[in-house]
Amino acid sequence: MTEAAGAPIRLFSYGTLRQENVQMETFGRLLKGETDALPGYALSMVEITDPDVIATSGAAFHPIVRASGDAADAVAGTVFEITAAELAAADSYEVSDYKRVAVRLTSGRDAFVYVKA
Repeated sequence: MTEAAGAPIRLFSYGTLRQENVQMETFGRLLKGETDALPGYALSMVEITDPDVIATSGAAFHPIVRASGDAADAVAGTVFEITAAELAAADSYEVSDYKRVAVRLTSGRDAFVYVKA
C-alpha cells in the first residue's frame, strides 16, 4: 500500500483507538471517521500489561483481530484518515501483541489495521 506524498493515510480501528480519550492522548485531537468492516477476520481479546497503555485506555483487556480464513467473517469498526506522524503515534501506542498490516475493507478502501502479531 503506497501513499502519495501528503495524501491522507487510512487507519481502520475496531478497538481502543476509537475512544476519544485514547485519540486525544495519542493524536492530540479527535478523529473523524466512517463506519466500515474488515472482512475475513475474527475478533477476540488480549490482556495488555503495558501500564501506560492501560492508563490511556482505561482497560487491561483490549480487542484484537486475527485472519480467520472465512470470508463470511467480518469485524465492524471505523476508518479514519490520519497523517504519517499520527500513524507513527499509533504504532507507538500499540503493544507488541499487535502488528500493522495493509488490508482492503468491505467498502473497497485500502487501510492499515493492527492485527494479532
